[in-house]
Amino acid sequence: MLEKIKKIIIDFGDGIEEAVNEALDNNIEIGKIIDAISEGLDKVGELYENREYFLSELILSGEAAKKGIEMILPRLNKEKSGIKGTVVFGTVKGDVHDIGKTIVSAFLIGAGFIVYDLGVEVTAEQFIEAIKKHNADILAMSTLLTNTMSYMKEVIDALKEVGLRDKVKVIVGGRPLSKEFAEQIGADGFAINPFDAKELCKKWIKEKNQ
Repeated sequence: MLEKIKKIIIDFGDGIEEAVNEALDNNIEIGKIIDAISEGLDKVGELYENREYFLSELILSGEAAKKGIEMILPRLNKEKSGIKGTVVFGTVKGDVHDIGKTIVSAFLIGAGFIVYDLGVEVTAEQFIEAIKKHNADILAMSTLLTNTMSYMKEVIDALKEVGLRDKVKVIVGGRPLSKEFAEQIGADGFAINPFDAKELCKKWIKEKNQ
C-alpha cells in the first residue's frame, strides 16, 4: 500500500485519496504514509532536476501530495506522528502568484511539516496572527514580482516590533530573489527550489531540537 502511494505521487496523483484511505483503513502508521508521500516527491524532484519532468508534472504531483496529507491531518494533529515543525506560508501583499508556494508547501508537508498556507496577498498582520495562533517555528514568504520584494522586509520589521523575530526562522523565495537580497532584509535563509527549502527547514528544526 505504501509503494502504491509512492507510485501514485510519481505518476501525478490519480487515485491518491483512495490509496491513502486504504492505508488508513488498514491501520498503517501515519509516519509511514508521510514517508511514502515524501519518497514519491523526492523521486519527482529527481526527475525534474534531470529534465525528465517539467513544471506541469511537478505541480500535479505536488497537489496530489497536499491532498494526501490533508486527508491525514486530523489524525496527524492528534498523534503528532512524524511532525518536524510548523510553518506559516504565504505570498506577500501585492502578489497573487501561488504556484511556487503550492509546490514548496507540498514538499514541506511531505517532509513531515505542518504547513498553514495563508494564500496570496498576505499582510504583515495576517502573518503575525498566524504565527501566534499556530506557534509556528518557521515563516515562509514568496513573491514573483520585483515590486513586492520590499514588503518582505516590512513583515520582518513587524515581527521585530511585536517581539516574534527571535521565535521564528524566516525563509524567502521566488524568481526575482537572491541569497544577497535575503541577507539584506534580515531573513534567515533563501531557497531557489522546493528541495533547498525542505532541506533548510529540516536543518533549522534539527538545530532547534538539539
